Amino acid sequence: MAASQQQASATSSTASVSGPGSAGGSGPQQQPQPPAQLVGPAQSGLLQQQQQDFDPVQRYKMLIPQLKESLQTLMKVAAQNLIQNTNIDNGQKSSDGPIQRFDKCLEEFYALCDQLELCLRLAHECLSQSCDSAKHSPTLVPTATKPDAVQPDSLPYPQYLAVIKAQIACAKDIHTALLDCANKVTGKTPAPPTGPGGTL
Repeated sequence: MAASQQQASATSSTASVSGPGSAGGSGPQQQPQPPAQLVGPAQSGLLQQQQQDFDPVQRYKMLIPQLKESLQTLMKVAAQNLIQNTNIDNGQKSSDGPIQRFDKCLEEFYALCDQLELCLRLAHECLSQSCDSAKHSPTLVPTATKPDAVQPDSLPYPQYLAVIKAQIACAKDIHTALLDCANKVTGKTPAPPTGPGGTL
């Protein structure tokens, strides 16, 4: 009975010393640390992969080594097939090892060529749009997210909208003029517009 009381008193004294709410405990309580965010090579690699997917120039640079390797494989397989067919025609024994199919390698090579062509076309289209934007809207338009980055020669947004509306109206006028000219050349009369109150 006395031994059980001594164990209970020792347990209570230990809890009073090491407990979070004890007055004799010296030192602040340790707060749980939040999990650290994944910032490192994994995130940088993901950002680089996204940049390669959206940037046609980076995609083109990434496909060039694959195209070189595919061309080397294609030439090697073509030489192996040529040697095998020559040995068969001469009545000699061909190699027992399996040889890759030439058509499969050629299909892979053409697939990479098509991807490179698409990348070049997309890059050319982006460059054309950038040149047109710099030609027709040479001044910058400030964004609402970066008010501090406004330059003195930037174009206000209402004025930018007016410029866009004027360009749309000019494009419609050119389209109408070309349509009228085509109708005069072919001898066709334009159909009367049928609106809500017009005659059918």
